[in-house]
Amino acid sequence: RQPLSPGVAGERLCSTEEATPGSGTYTRHGFIYSSLAGCLERRSEDSGLPVVSVVRDSDSQLLPNVGAVVTCKVCSINSRFAKVHILYVGSTPLKSCFRGTIRREDIRATEKDKVEVYKSFRPSDIILAKVISLGDAQSNYLLSTAENELGVVVARSEAGVQMVPISWCEMQCPRTHTKEFRKVARVQPQFLQT
Repeated sequence: RQPLSPGVAGERLCSTEEATPGSGTYTRHGFIYSSLAGCLERRSEDSGLPVVSVVRDSDSQLLPNVGAVVTCKVCSINSRFAKVHILYVGSTPLKSCFRGTIRREDIRATEKDKVEVYKSFRPSDIILAKVISLGDAQSNYLLSTAENELGVVVARSEAGVQMVPISWCEMQCPRTHTKEFRKVARVQPQFLQT
């Protein structure tokens, strides 16, 4: 076990010609990178290339991986995308804040050209999204809510009351009965945060 630089994820470990990526890693442009902070492990495989994996220290940071379902809070929206803070990966709370972006074309699976961001999310909504790429220079993760299970799970109305979903695209305030548009998640029980 060889410790990686403390707290560094995204560290380049080796090329894909030297080893096979194991858990805690991802590949990009022919290189293997660590997807979490921890210790580097190389295991020799009979088939030839050793397997490189990164093992997390119990107290080190979990990072959103591509394909992971994350719980986020919407910070701001404009006509092209919504900016969010990632709060949980699965059911594990994150120790530090990661930023994510949901582009207009990644909000819904169908009729992408008709999607309007402000009819899908509002600031302070809590949403479920899936990580589709590990971001760019601004370290924003790209997220998608295109599946039925993804989208808004908690939203407050203008009256400050938690709204109730009434369809896949609308939520209603139980106090004022005002309806507001949202990209509503069909929440599966394992994703519910208490």
